[in-house]
Amino acid sequence: MIIATNVTKKFGRLTVLNNVSVNCNKGECIALIGPNGSGKTTLVKSILGMVVPDSGFITFNGLNILHNWEYRRHIGYMPQIGRYPENMTIGHAFAMMKDIRKAEHHGPLDEELLHSFGLPTIMEKRMRTLSGGTTQRVSAALAFLFNPDVLILDEPTAGLDPIASEILKEKIVKEKERGKLIIITSHILSELDDLVTQVIYMQDGNLLFHKSLQNLQKDTGEAKLSRAIAFIMKSK
Repeated sequence: MIIATNVTKKFGRLTVLNNVSVNCNKGECIALIGPNGSGKTTLVKSILGMVVPDSGFITFNGLNILHNWEYRRHIGYMPQIGRYPENMTIGHAFAMMKDIRKAEHHGPLDEELLHSFGLPTIMEKRMRTLSGGTTQRVSAALAFLFNPDVLILDEPTAGLDPIASEILKEKIVKEKERGKLIIITSHILSELDDLVTQVIYMQDGNLLFHKSLQNLQKDTGEAKLSRAIAFIMKSK
């Protein structure tokens, strides 16, 4: 589905992606993890077409994404921090996105999160008045709205209260079971235990490993993702 092949990206003298190759398939929920500055964000932005690699390439369903923007309509993206015009209401944000994407989206909308998060009751609220958690709920509902084949979620539970966090995690599991590819970046590894099927771990621009969660647990003897990662890092 999404294949990165020998992707390298430098910003000045700093190599932020060093010959990275990963293969991400349908029906997988993949944790993309690593310390700050590891290259996670740059890899995500490369997949989204926001960063162009210096060498190597990325394909989406077998087609090189370079100069081919059509693939992006199949991706729902939830940024770590959603930035919206301050005077725009929640209702306007949804109306604007529907208007922008109406030409490319012909199937039914997925408004499950919109309703689960109770957003229809606060559609008149302006973005500048929203708490961080409510802004996160808006971003999540927008990411899932157009029923995309791929979901890329950057720190999706950051700022969410426990109830909203559980609603989102249940939705992620449901969409994975429907055969979608979901890529999650997160620093809160305990949030990922019940969600992910594979783990991509990066450090200093390098891919350290890409393993199934099952194999990672088997190799380390640890059931929890955070302890499995700690085991590997100690042994390096």
